[in-house]
Amino acid sequence: MDIKNPVESPVTFNLHRAEYLVAFAVTIGFILWHFTDINWFAAIGLFLYIDLLGYIPGAIAYRRSADGRIPKAYYVLYNTMHSLLSVAAVGLLWMWLIGPEWALLALPFHVFGDRGVFGNFLKPFGLPFEPETTPLVDQVTAMLKRRGATDGPVPLPYEEHPATRAATGSAPAVGVTR
Repeated sequence: MDIKNPVESPVTFNLHRAEYLVAFAVTIGFILWHFTDINWFAAIGLFLYIDLLGYIPGAIAYRRSADGRIPKAYYVLYNTMHSLLSVAAVGLLWMWLIGPEWALLALPFHVFGDRGVFGNFLKPFGLPFEPETTPLVDQVTAMLKRRGATDGPVPLPYEEHPATRAATGSAPAVGVTR
């Protein structure tokens, strides 16, 4: 994934998840280390507000929708509540108004868990609110797999890969220079 290709292959998606799993494990370590110091009422509230405001309304709307299409506002709510920027702002506001406390670990615990354990990242408007197979995403994923499935150490350009030519019925590019 890069600035010109904001899409991930299954391998890079799993590597991305693994990074969040490490952060999740570190957060769990801090929670266990400071278990008796945590205000559990505050921690549970901090954990729950993210989904109560950001996920549950969209999930209800999605399940009630006949065609799975729901207003973009639900995506915005989800993305806002599950953003590391938002949870950092909530944490900073909490520390300013109430003071620092270990209950704030519930914020990264929630977001890192969603991303690392469940694979739920921010939701784009063009995909269903709930995870489901999308044919266009499947096509892009298949293309990325074909390009990376070479015998040599370097992936072939998409257009030159035999599997791509077989799938599209196209001839190899002639006179292509790099």
